Amino acid sequence: MAVLTLQSLSMGFEDRPLFHNINLGLEAGERLALVGANGCGKTTLLRLITGELAPESGQIVLGKHVRLGYASQIVGVETHGCASSNEITVYDEALRIFAPVLAMELELEQLTEELHHTHSEELLHRQAELRESFERGGGLTCRAKTRSLLLGLGFDEATQAMPCSTLSGGQNVKLRLGRLLLSDADLLLLDEPTNHLDLQAMVWLEGYLADYPGAVIMVSHDRWFLDRAATRTAELHHGRLTLYRGGYSAALQQKQAQAELDRRHYDNQMAEIKRIEGIVEQQKRFGQERNFVTIASKLKQIDRLKADLNAPDAYLKELHFRFPPVPETGNEVLRLRGLAMSFDEKELFRDVTGLIEKGDRAFLLGSNGCGKTTLLKILRRLLKPVEGYFAWGANVRVGYYDQELGSVSSSKTVLDEVWDSFKLMSHLEVRSALGMFLFSGEDVFKTVNTLSGGERARIALLKLLLSGANVLLLDEPTNHLDIPAREALEAALSQFGGTLLVVSHDRYFISKLATKIYALRPDGLVPCGASYEEYLDQADPAKPAVAVAKKDKPINEYQQKKLDAAEARRQRADLARCEAEIARLEGELTRLHEALSLPENAADYEKVLSLTAELERCEAALEAKYEEWEGMQDA
Repeated sequence: MAVLTLQSLSMGFEDRPLFHNINLGLEAGERLALVGANGCGKTTLLRLITGELAPESGQIVLGKHVRLGYASQIVGVETHGCASSNEITVYDEALRIFAPVLAMELELEQLTEELHHTHSEELLHRQAELRESFERGGGLTCRAKTRSLLLGLGFDEATQAMPCSTLSGGQNVKLRLGRLLLSDADLLLLDEPTNHLDLQAMVWLEGYLADYPGAVIMVSHDRWFLDRAATRTAELHHGRLTLYRGGYSAALQQKQAQAELDRRHYDNQMAEIKRIEGIVEQQKRFGQERNFVTIASKLKQIDRLKADLNAPDAYLKELHFRFPPVPETGNEVLRLRGLAMSFDEKELFRDVTGLIEKGDRAFLLGSNGCGKTTLLKILRRLLKPVEGYFAWGANVRVGYYDQELGSVSSSKTVLDEVWDSFKLMSHLEVRSALGMFLFSGEDVFKTVNTLSGGERARIALLKLLLSGANVLLLDEPTNHLDIPAREALEAALSQFGGTLLVVSHDRYFISKLATKIYALRPDGLVPCGASYEEYLDQADPAKPAVAVAKKDKPINEYQQKKLDAAEARRQRADLARCEAEIARLEGELTRLHEALSLPENAADYEKVLSLTAELERCEAALEAKYEEWEGMQDA
């Protein structure tokens, strides 16, 4: 069944067209990755689907009875409305998505209380109807489901009990995402859903979306996430929407193959145009009347060829840069010994000890709030550690990329921002460098504080490149970059002749560049191998055993897919049986409560003892089933 259909959709703002005549069909169960450069119209397309904006032309058709859910990437945009009190807990705020079901539960409790005192066929009939609606609406599992989802998003039990007013901006975004996922919308629109998630929460979200029964459109620059979460990829590029099978990497392969065909076609067309232009020049030299007829015909032929001419991406303006050669350092670049840091008696980490050597591309990983950025600030001498020391090696020159982009937030023009930092460069050299980072023409006279995050990130990278630093401390360098810019940065850093120490949650970026990985934990710095895969193996002790088993007995991709599908079916069947048993026990519990309230039973002491014992056994069995259900959700 079609959940969403876009027909000949066009949109733009003033003199800036975004896309023209795009078409898309989305079925239930599909997970579509929507990718493209910053400013190409991805978020605008989501806002068109929600009805927040109206298209210039074309139609947006939602399937019958389709419920829509939208998670904006902008902090402060509420999806479901704010809680009435700032003192409501995180858990209760998430549970509010089940408000209709919770209202039924309250009414059921009131009906049960009334039936304790009076027998009424009308009340019994209402109770039966209400119980059926309550169970159908997920009332039996809504609390366990809410708690499990919040745990997956990184809200531990203590945080779930905290007032919403104490949450950070990023935590608020995660909470709204959680409420949206609990809503069971038929079509989810997720705009940068991984922005405020740590690695563990990202992995959880990938698994959650893989089993989501509805359709999903996700805008993200996280290529690792898209590879695992998407079944199709749609790229908005130069006003066109192109569809590919699979996640980002599969789409990239298909795009590269098509780009090669387009390049050959373009080259052939250009060769044909030049050949015909040669004929025109020859005919002009003859200067006869019949030659002018031929010239007119050939010029029309050239116009037709040019009208169908589309320059492939290789001929269009994109970000490409390289770091210049840098002075060599000594073999020992940075030594850490027993560093400890705390704020207001809250300890972040202690006994951080390690060694970074020349040429290392070291990545520092860890959960949000563990102190990774703090450690970089200590190394920049912006903060002083509580204990321990660090020492830079010989001939080290440090460059620092701040994830908040605080170094590029002035009211200067783009040109002056760079030129004031590198006064020995000529005007032509600065303009040329800015052009390499896609600032040309009037762009260089824009004020820095009016630029987008991606534009300011490009300026920060340019200043880093011009600094001549041979050791780079990079704090989430891909955060504000679109996918083309991330790929350009990866290519440049892979050729960088110095040493890197990087904090990042971008798993694709990590897997491309890392030669050494450390996990920052409260009790110190833990070496986790030389690649992201090794880091995952150490993070999950069960993983190496699985890898060995696969090595002993190779399984091809088709067989593995069959095994995975069988395992998924088994897990779904187990979950369905568990939920059915929970429903049965809930019904039995209600029956026992009603039996205890009957006057004839209340007067029979032995009957009361028997019913009470049975009630306790039923409650214990139900509690065990709830725990089993939560375990299945976490698996």
